[in-house]
Amino acid sequence: MLLAAPTDSAARVPIVSIARVDVADLPRSAGSPFFPRLRAAAGQVSLRAPDPRQATRWHPHAIGGVRWRLAQPLTFTPYASVQPCSARCGFCSENLRKADGGVPASLLRPDHGYFDGLARALRALRGVPLSWSLSGLETSDEAGWMLRLLDTLAAAEAGDGPIVEDRVLYSNGAGFAKPDGSGLRRALQDFGLSWLELSRHHHDGAANQAIMRFRPGLAIADQAVFERTAQQLASAMPLRMVCILQRDGIARPPDVAAYLSWARERCGAGTVVFREFSRLDGSYRENATARYLQAQRVPMDALLAACLDDDGVSRGWTVESLTEGYYFWNLRLRTADGLAVIFESSDYGAMHERHASGDIYKLVYFADGKLCAGWEPGHDVLLDTRSSREHADA
Repeated sequence: MLLAAPTDSAARVPIVSIARVDVADLPRSAGSPFFPRLRAAAGQVSLRAPDPRQATRWHPHAIGGVRWRLAQPLTFTPYASVQPCSARCGFCSENLRKADGGVPASLLRPDHGYFDGLARALRALRGVPLSWSLSGLETSDEAGWMLRLLDTLAAAEAGDGPIVEDRVLYSNGAGFAKPDGSGLRRALQDFGLSWLELSRHHHDGAANQAIMRFRPGLAIADQAVFERTAQQLASAMPLRMVCILQRDGIARPPDVAAYLSWARERCGAGTVVFREFSRLDGSYRENATARYLQAQRVPMDALLAACLDDDGVSRGWTVESLTEGYYFWNLRLRTADGLAVIFESSDYGAMHERHASGDIYKLVYFADGKLCAGWEPGHDVLLDTRSSREHADA
């Protein structure tokens, strides 16, 4: 999947009038030519990216004997890579490659010591306020691994681990359409999942399969199976449908309208998220994935403006909020019949700048046993749980 934007919990996220915000403090959305219109429509902005000068937006904490400032809010991802993903989306950021090399996270596989190492990493985060953001490849592909993951996270919450605010899973749904899918669904309910973000990039089954390319024999590729699975999930927990915009998929206002109708009526979604391909900086190699992103990109500014200008699409929509994150922005609206709709854009260059700042904006635990401050294994390592030397974690 594409790197997921952080969960949008309201915890520790100040909401202020846009009139009081300097445009310089809104580098992502303010950099968009569409921002003046967003500014006028939203009236207020939720600032997820903490001001470096505002002490209350940072949590000081020692990891491996080193003191850090952890941004608030903060998300933790136990990166799922127990096996290759059930889908083979051409745009998947897990197939992007950095120019400076390194082993991609998608190629790392957990060994028998993985969960002991994860538990150790979580003990090192004792008392840290954060949210679970469960993503990577496809978490639900291996039911046994996913169930043990949920147990490990729940044990950390109940014991000497972090203080957890939200629990979010990003999924293509493949595991939930298998015979043991009902068990996974119940486990997520017991886990207290805040919401599930379910990926489907077209409302037509054949068109979606051309985009997601599920592996042969997987039931989730079938349109009727997907819709039934989505309805089952929606009956058990808040469901957000996620659609990545692309030229061969959802690209025009009529596409948006058709997808919204389908997601609400056939899948039971309470929220639909439309995401633009993340914008890349010059640190990535030119490979098939990078070329796909370039050829298939649908600019968020143009599509959002076209939707708002098309009364047949946006009649009855109301603007609820504009959120500014540390590498993304999104505009949240609501349709006349109550469906929440989010349009979102992100910038990997901005993400890399934040990660290089010396402060911590993201926590990822990889299959090699290393806790890192970002999405690159071996970079910004905070703790190596396979080290023979015990560190004092406080």
